[in-house]
Amino acid sequence: MSDITIFHNPNCGTSRNTLALLREKGLEPKVVEYLKAGWTKPQLEGLLKTMGAQARDILRVRGTNAEELGLTDPGASDAALIAAMILQPVLVERPIVVTPKGAALCRPKEIVLTLL
Repeated sequence: MSDITIFHNPNCGTSRNTLALLREKGLEPKVVEYLKAGWTKPQLEGLLKTMGAQARDILRVRGTNAEELGLTDPGASDAALIAAMILQPVLVERPIVVTPKGAALCRPKEIVLTLL
């Protein structure tokens, strides 16, 4: 089993390119298609802690209803954002990669290299 996990959306070019970059490096990560698998509160909170990030840092706005839900409002709490992300996994930006060195939102794809 790989010690690298990619939270992946196969319909996203950046996600596909990040996965391809990992494979070019001879690595075969565990691929989690989060749109199918969904998210849990502990999982998102754990990722955010590992990333040293806030929920807003991984909020996907483009192509989602985040704005209509009020999630782009500066007053929207992390708890509200995480709850929305659990209900609508598409609200999480992608890809997120986790390795023994940490975790990061890999936009652009080259960010993954800092985790290897």
